Amino acid sequence: MTSQRTIGWLAKSAGVHVQTVRYYERQQLLSPVGRRPSGYRVYDHEAVARLRFIRNAKALGFTLREIGELLSLRVNGRARCGDVQRKAEAKLHGVEAKLTNLQALARALRGLIRMCQAGQPIDRCQILRQMERDQPASQQSQKRRTS
Repeated sequence: MTSQRTIGWLAKSAGVHVQTVRYYERQQLLSPVGRRPSGYRVYDHEAVARLRFIRNAKALGFTLREIGELLSLRVNGRARCGDVQRKAEAKLHGVEAKLTNLQALARALRGLIRMCQAGQPIDRCQILRQMERDQPASQQSQKRRTS
């Protein structure tokens, strides 16, 4: 029973908070291997690996639902690396789409900043006026590029 440790040990070993471990348990991403007679949950080294997997997948932008799917593939005897690759490719496409949207927002903000005449009274602020328009500045700059 020496290989079974407490939730505090697990959290420290994986570099997360105890509350994070409890949250992942509620999300059914992680389970204790048992309980001590006192009722305390106990974990093994596999739980550390699983918790690190969850933490690293989150850092790559995977949602908890997606992480659950990856964990299911990990234990599925019929799954192949290509199954995981397709999920990673789908995540990459989503990240690239977000990046494109963020770049459009950055262009719109740069345009607003260029319009600014800093010495003007606030009632003549072009940035505020643009924000009051029907159409957001980011859509206006996209229309100009596609026309």
